[in-house]
Amino acid sequence: MPTEVISAPTVSLAEFQDAAKVVSSFAYHTPLLTSRLLSERTGFDVRLKAEMFQKGGSYKLRGPLNKFRHLTPEQRERGVICSSAGNHAQGVALAAGVYKMKAVVVMASNATQSKVDATRAYGAEVVQHGMIWDEANEKSKQLSQERGLTYIHPFDDIQLITGQGTLGLEVYEDFPEIDIAVVPIGGGGLISGVSIALKACNPKIKIIGVESSDGPGMKKSVEAGHVVTLDKIDCVIDGLRVKRVGETTFSVVQRFVDDIVTLPDKDIFDAMIWIMAHCKLVVEGAAAAPVAALLHGLIKAPAGSKVACVLSGGNVNLEQLRGLKWN
Repeated sequence: MPTEVISAPTVSLAEFQDAAKVVSSFAYHTPLLTSRLLSERTGFDVRLKAEMFQKGGSYKLRGPLNKFRHLTPEQRERGVICSSAGNHAQGVALAAGVYKMKAVVVMASNATQSKVDATRAYGAEVVQHGMIWDEANEKSKQLSQERGLTYIHPFDDIQLITGQGTLGLEVYEDFPEIDIAVVPIGGGGLISGVSIALKACNPKIKIIGVESSDGPGMKKSVEAGHVVTLDKIDCVIDGLRVKRVGETTFSVVQRFVDDIVTLPDKDIFDAMIWIMAHCKLVVEGAAAAPVAALLHGLIKAPAGSKVACVLSGGNVNLEQLRGLKWN
């Protein structure tokens, strides 16, 4: 990682704790599970933050719960709009229901149908547009202007990031001796919140991000020293499939994340099956990325290191799953 960094926003421990009070009033404190087999294979003491047990099936509820409390009464009255590959959509829909607000979600035309159906079931209006998140995002900005809705970015917003960071506080509460947190990276909202929160608790904790090598937007941006837009993206894992990461998340990752490792979609899908077979947990592709990094020896640390992997969600595309093969 470069030593020279651009200015990055930060959040105090007190601000995270304040957000946690709001988030915990509706979201679950999800379990941190031990994994004997992963620990034996890696030589680390491995724990799994099981966010697939969260309401909505992923961590994405946390950010909107915190974001919406900062909206003005007039903004709440008009309602909100966002773009999403799926999990942010469900998080926004659920949180909007808590705050009794209208929510519109723009999702790609090829979004996982189960995520589209769940978003509608949670009360949001779904508009489908484009083939990747970036195209859906442009449509959501257009509709925001046309309908007078408040635009909610899925990752590049410090209040949203603070809400996601409450996950990090839970990890530290349950595992205060943690040495390393391994976190998936899509747009960077989750790892931004978790990295700031954990380092606020203990600056010595190392944060390692995991991206698909078929679309490593954050890693390439960090290497370049500025946010880059990928010319093409071959990654098919929706939670990791972003052509351009956020300016805010980039600055946070550049400052607070110690390393980013990458591996191809195939290895991440293999880890997804491995987790289901050996840990008896249903996880989506992005959630399997930290475990994939462990299984492939990409996490370099002394034997016995205490490692927490963030399993970010469990909203699995069953049609995609049918195409995978068991090892």
